Amino acid sequence: SPATSDAMCDEIGHEKNVYMAKLAEQAERYEEMVEYMKKVAKTVGQKENTGGPPDLTLEERNLLSVAYKNVVGARRASLRIITSIEQRELTKETGNHPQIAGYKMKVEEELKNICADILELLKDHLIKPELTSEPNVFYCKMQADYHRYLAEFATEPEKKENADKASESYQTAMSCAEEELASTHPIRLGLALNYSVFLYEVNNQQGEACKLAKSAFDAAIAELDKLDEESYKDSTLIMQLLRDNLTLWTSEDQNE
Repeated sequence: SPATSDAMCDEIGHEKNVYMAKLAEQAERYEEMVEYMKKVAKTVGQKENTGGPPDLTLEERNLLSVAYKNVVGARRASLRIITSIEQRELTKETGNHPQIAGYKMKVEEELKNICADILELLKDHLIKPELTSEPNVFYCKMQADYHRYLAEFATEPEKKENADKASESYQTAMSCAEEELASTHPIRLGLALNYSVFLYEVNNQQGEACKLAKSAFDAAIAELDKLDEESYKDSTLIMQLLRDNLTLWTSEDQNE
């Protein structure tokens, strides 16, 4: 029947887009990787119409995350550099400030568009009530991260709007992770890492950030013997990052 052949065509299209996303990743062409993974993400959960899969596989979720992380990461890095040049020029009073401000606005616009793009994809296609705990935490964390990236460079009232949305998504992800995922699970640890960075850098809640990072680290240490071989490397790497942040933050607090 036509429905079956349509489903087969969609499956072939799905696999082809996943393959092309991997190829784009190897070639470090992340803008194109985003486009392929966007097509993949839009086919999930449409089972009744197209025979598409109900959710992304673990590999596909990671590909989607890597694609967007790289395109947004490039803009975040550019904005940090432009902002520090802008501050330097302001103190020197060279008269270059208008050009810098215009250029900064251009990059900010790119960052906003990328974040809006993934946030729409998460809301319309990926975050669903019937998700199991692992993808649910993954997507809610992702949603929070992209609101955090928007809050980092925004001015009021957009800064507070995005910080509030990030906070809400981090809390949703945290309550699910603490209930459903092991304390050594790399997704739960990555969530604690990013949420604590958000609290420290965006919300200026330094004490809360240290408390969260420390409790996530301590809980994982206590369960370290239960860590499976598959996620050992990922989990211990994130634990190291949590510890590095704690060391840095406590030394900053002492210096102040």
